[in-house]
Amino acid sequence: THSSGDATQVMLTRGYWIGQTEVTQAQWQAVIEHVPVPSFFKGSERPVERVAWDTAMVFCRRLTERERAGGRLPPGYVYTLPTEAQWEYACRAGTTGSYAGAIDEMAWHHGNSGGQSQRVAQKQPNEWGLHDMHGNVLEWCADWYGGYAGGRVEDPAGPAVGQFRVARGGTWAGDVGLCRSALRVWGSPITTANNLGFRVALAPEVPAPAAVKSGRE
Repeated sequence: THSSGDATQVMLTRGYWIGQTEVTQAQWQAVIEHVPVPSFFKGSERPVERVAWDTAMVFCRRLTERERAGGRLPPGYVYTLPTEAQWEYACRAGTTGSYAGAIDEMAWHHGNSGGQSQRVAQKQPNEWGLHDMHGNVLEWCADWYGGYAGGRVEDPAGPAVGQFRVARGGTWAGDVGLCRSALRVWGSPITTANNLGFRVALAPEVPAPAAVKSGRE
């Protein structure tokens, strides 16, 4: 399911980094050892796909553990999936239109992909050097799906609970119109598809919500 449109003004107050490309199959193998690459279209430099939301988060946790053990992480930061707001901010790279540039030069979509995913970073990046955000595979985000809050919000991260997780970005299987910066897609977190992968963010660790007490004291 998908939609677009945004009547919410978002302010991001915490700095973060985001992957220059979608996670590739070679990167998957380097982090998730001894587990076959869960991808229909094989190729070390193609994006990993057919990855459920929970599995993408396992990758992020293992990458965090490896990099933290190697002393390569800033204090308080973890690898994770970007929030929708972080993803869209990075995708737009300062632009306000439907796309961050000439879409055929930036994205793989149904009209130019040959019916399959492609090696990352072949298309023109956006102004911030990020590749394939408008189209190659869809990319899981951290958020549960929910309606936009409206008004002005800081560091939105979606509802606390939900039924569907959000994915963003275009896909080799979709039309150009589905590559827009604002387009939202959502589905069950156990969903896997050969046009659905992810991109990591290095962001401040968000404390887990406190447990909800129930019953009588």
